[in-house]
Amino acid sequence: MDTARMLTAKALIKMERAKSYSNLTLDRLLSQSGLSSQDRAFAAALFYGVLERMLTLDAVIASRAKTPLPQMRPEVRAILRCGLYQLLYMDTVPESAAVNESVALAKAMGQGRAAGFVNALLRGFIREGKPLPLPDRGKDPVGYLSVAYASPRWLIKLWNKSYGEDKCEGLLRSSLGRPPLYARANTQKLTAEALAARLHEAGVGARALPHVPGALQLEGVGEVRELDAFKEGLFHIQDLSSQLCAMALAPKPGERVYDLCAAPGGKTFTLAQLMEDAGNLTAFDIHPHKVALIEDGAKRLGLRSVRAALGDASVYDEALPQADRVLCDVPCSGLGIIRRKPEIKYKRPEELSALPDIQYKILQNAANYVKAGGILLYSTCALSPAENEENVRRFLSEHPDFSPQALPEVFDRLFPGRAQAHQLTIFPEDIGSDGFFLATLRKER
Repeated sequence: MDTARMLTAKALIKMERAKSYSNLTLDRLLSQSGLSSQDRAFAAALFYGVLERMLTLDAVIASRAKTPLPQMRPEVRAILRCGLYQLLYMDTVPESAAVNESVALAKAMGQGRAAGFVNALLRGFIREGKPLPLPDRGKDPVGYLSVAYASPRWLIKLWNKSYGEDKCEGLLRSSLGRPPLYARANTQKLTAEALAARLHEAGVGARALPHVPGALQLEGVGEVRELDAFKEGLFHIQDLSSQLCAMALAPKPGERVYDLCAAPGGKTFTLAQLMEDAGNLTAFDIHPHKVALIEDGAKRLGLRSVRAALGDASVYDEALPQADRVLCDVPCSGLGIIRRKPEIKYKRPEELSALPDIQYKILQNAANYVKAGGILLYSTCALSPAENEENVRRFLSEHPDFSPQALPEVFDRLFPGRAQAHQLTIFPEDIGSDGFFLATLRKER
């Protein structure tokens, strides 16, 4: 019995029942599994692949099974999803192995009575050429996109309305597949080019990205934490859009800067480097264990200007002095990072409806910490106008002491012709980054 497949099925069932984070669920099971590195990699690829393509896989099952999906045993659903994913998207797995291992898995998980059903469905799917049950695009365009890109109808409608049909399909396409891996060189110690050379010596593919100073793209890394360059504090892992967020705040040496929702600390570390590690940079988080993570990261990187502290971003602390610059990267829907956390798209839209008001409360509180002439940066990793432009518009209308502040010149080069100088939606297809929104505001008095 292939224990990698069994672990994957168990992880999918656990996700379905507990609605937990994918990485935490899988990492916990893998750490207890005793699987080889090769089997661990296979289990991870299958697990994230099934999560990513689940709506497509379920459409195939629904088109071929008499029993409705909700009425199937969770084990049977997971086994079918895994088997179909291997048949459709894992070229290295022979069709016979995908079927035979799925049947064996059904028996091993106590679903022997369903083994024949699993066998028949998968073999019938192969025999007919593995067709996807795509709705007619002319008659049901949303349904077509839903099956083709494994995305919920509500999300397709939101992106169609917000960004137009072409941009919507681009977002759907970029929500699939593994994202690039980016790093930020610790510019207090070396340049991105020097780090790339150092990583090459360790057998890691690395190239500096001149359009985002200090950034690198990595390939063939393996376990990042095991690299000597990481242990020596020469870099931290950070997506391009997150690096650009720190660059948008543009802190200067000697300034007082607050990062109000800082964990796990990537933006804080980049801010400290942009400040040449000179000044007063306080990173807040509401959870003690996350504050400890920030402290550990700053220590590894050797950043002395960083202080991590407990703090609720939605509650004003009058004991804090006002700052030159405040980063307000609020909790959000995460609709810009679906390819990193595919479970996000299975949330119900009503689960996200309260977010804009929560975000606005944090933004209002953040404004209290900005001194006259200072800069406030509002950001999310969401692609949703309600969480982004509408919150900024509301804030400016209700806070006449703030005005739009143009983003730094680097944004003019990277995103020419944008509609507004002070804010920007970054789409994954723009520069290969996560989806992101940022807006800079200046306190006039």
